This record gives sequence, C-alpha cells and structure tokens, in this order.
Amino acid sequence: MPDALTEAPAKLGPGKMVLVVGPSGAGKDTLMLALKEELEGKKDVCFARRAITRTPDTDAEDHDTLSRVDFDRLVNSHEVALAWEAHGLGYVVPQTYDDIIRAGGTVIANGSRKVLKQASDKYQTSIVLLITAPIDILADRLAARGRESREDIQERLRRADLEPENVPNLIRIENTGTIEAGVEAMLKALDQCSD
Repeated sequence: MPDALTEAPAKLGPGKMVLVVGPSGAGKDTLMLALKEELEGKKDVCFARRAITRTPDTDAEDHDTLSRVDFDRLVNSHEVALAWEAHGLGYVVPQTYDDIIRAGGTVIANGSRKVLKQASDKYQTSIVLLITAPIDILADRLAARGRESREDIQERLRRADLEPENVPNLIRIENTGTIEAGVEAMLKALDQCSD
C-alpha cells in the first residue's frame, strides 16, 4: 500500500480537457470556430477563452489580454488551469474552466504541444486533437497569408513536421478537405473518447 506522503495527487475530473493543437497553416482556428458553432447549445461543452500576453488583434484569435506581470503571478501561484509560453508570449487557460471539468463537463481549448504533458498529468481525461495537413499544403496556406518571409515559413514547416510523441489520447485529424469534413472528423474523435 503506498505511503500517503508519496501518493500522487488525484487527477482532476470527471470531465474532460480537450486540447486542439496543430502547426500554423493546418486550419486549427477555422475548424475550432466551426466546431463551436456545431456544438452551440450543448450545456456540457464549453470552449475556453484564453488570456495571452499580447494586445487584442482583429486578425488573430479573440482572447483576453494579460500583462506579463499578471501571467507570472498566476503561473507562480498555480491560479491557472493550464499555462505555457510560445513565440515570446504567455498563454493561460483560466482556472475557472477547472470547475467545469470538476462538474463533469468538457472544456475544449486552443492549446500547444508545449502543454500536453501538463494536461495529461493534471486531468483524468485529457484528449488531444492534432489538426494537421501535408507539408506542401501547409506551405501553400502560409505563403498565401503574405505575413511571413520564406525563411519563416520554412522554419515553421520544420517544426510542423514534428508531431507529439508518447501523448495519450492523441487523435490526428488531417485537414485537407472541407470545413464540414474537418468538423465531422473532430466530432467523431470526441465521440470515440466518450465513456
């Protein structure tokens, strides 16, 4: 019988944390928006609104703004559901979403590969939907944005080719068809992970 002092803390549940991740150009944000519309009205599903250490940008995801000082304070005091840093910014899934998971609900959050282990360690059920596409399609989508140099695109593609390893409950969704087909694949994946 394990000693009470060495026992691992119980994981948070019984609800689910669903993290949607994927390389730039994969269409993750488009599919998440369409999935949110599809699941509108489902009382047991909530889409997390992230807080990010950047000012609001009409061309980017709708998010709450957080100062760097506030980000550091929240992370250091463990007052977050999940937090990570990427591209020089801090990202937070607010702690209030843990209450939904405690109540048995499902939280769907725009995530990062950097936070997958943290989520797997914290939640009874952590599901990862990896939205991706072949390299040539990613390259075309990134180039069409006109926001990055060819060097930046190539760097992104090098990273995009690295898929998470040893991640439980990871479901790969190749987004090469219509938005409807992508959402259908996401819904199917969520159904497969249901009790």
